[in-house]
Amino acid sequence: MKRTALVLAVALALAGCTSAGTETIAAAGTEATGTVEFWHFFTGREADAVAGAVKDFETAHPKIKVVVKDSQDDSKMVQAIAGGKGPDVGLSYSTDMVGKLCASGAWRDLSPYIGRDKVDMGGYPDLVKQYTEYKGKRCAMPFLADSYGLYVNKDQLAEAGITAVPRTLAELADAAKKLTKRSADGTIERAGFLPLFGFYENSASHWGPMVGGTWLKGDETSAIGTDPAWKDLLKWQKDLVDWYGYANLEKFKASLGDEFSADNAFHKGQVSMNVDGEFRAAFLKDQAPDVKFGVAPLPTLTADRHGGGYVTGNVIGVSKTAKNPEAAWELIRYLTNDTKAIVGLSNTLKNIPSTKAALAAPDLQLDADFKVFVDMFNNKNSSTTPPTSSGPAYQETFAKWLEEWQAGKATESGLAEVDKQVNAVLKLGG
Repeated sequence: MKRTALVLAVALALAGCTSAGTETIAAAGTEATGTVEFWHFFTGREADAVAGAVKDFETAHPKIKVVVKDSQDDSKMVQAIAGGKGPDVGLSYSTDMVGKLCASGAWRDLSPYIGRDKVDMGGYPDLVKQYTEYKGKRCAMPFLADSYGLYVNKDQLAEAGITAVPRTLAELADAAKKLTKRSADGTIERAGFLPLFGFYENSASHWGPMVGGTWLKGDETSAIGTDPAWKDLLKWQKDLVDWYGYANLEKFKASLGDEFSADNAFHKGQVSMNVDGEFRAAFLKDQAPDVKFGVAPLPTLTADRHGGGYVTGNVIGVSKTAKNPEAAWELIRYLTNDTKAIVGLSNTLKNIPSTKAALAAPDLQLDADFKVFVDMFNNKNSSTTPPTSSGPAYQETFAKWLEEWQAGKATESGLAEVDKQVNAVLKLGG
């Protein structure tokens, strides 16, 4: 599953959504029936896994028919909702959309259904509960989770004489330099680690846990410019960019294949170490079975923070335009609360189960690599990004400035302006 920044069209479409108000729900014990339209973003192998889970749901609920529409991104979904033609059930790849979806009313408040059907929210980990609600309104339920760590090419590390996976950022930079290969004219042939923001999963949100970066203050204003952790991360990143040469990195990046293809740079051995989610292991085994890889928690600024990573996941909700909200909720409850269904999806998609029961299930396929990510998911040093009514706009604002920073066109003093810009988009979202 890919977690990515959303385009401006999403925010604009959501601006047209208004609160759906208090919904009337059926009495407890009423059997849901009819057709449900379900949109999700998965394709290929992953779409087949979701189709299998939906088929199992229909078998268990013979009076409900699910019409699945795959390959749908968030912008299509929210634009359809704003136009009154959205699906009954939508699956978003970005937890960062929850604040906007809840605040705008694009997704319905699920609390009445949760209360009526006595769904035990204590069965979900705290971080999962955190990223599926906004200001007490739970308009989403968790559809599996992701945690991000470090992938390494074992053969290349051994070739360079590196016997241990880097645990700190200093060790990561040292290893990157030893692993990098250049041609006679300085052109990068292999990068030990590609430190550019915007490359694959390299983002401030995914890297923030490496230094414990704080996004927002208690009053929901930007903490980016005043939190020294971000400055530590930026200095480390820019020092490594300068060692490679920004122009050299840009030229090298332009030559690399698409992230979600067999030409992924880590698959091809063009990048020795890379930050990615647990889902990458399944792609490697499918698309690059000869690559001997290892996984580990994210390197951190100080060793005492090691063990954690960035945690996020997919979220699922009932659209305010749903024609059959009761059957929609029944599908959501099955996909997010039925242990057998969750474990089955985890085993096929290779994403982390988002309930405590599924995490402890004996039939969960927990190989050594996957366990590293599950342990990160449960680690006290792991964190996620806070939900806001502006969605991911505050992250996108920072990301734009980071492009200038790594190119040498901005200085640390510019973080004060980042705070102003972030506060402006947060205010706009509210």
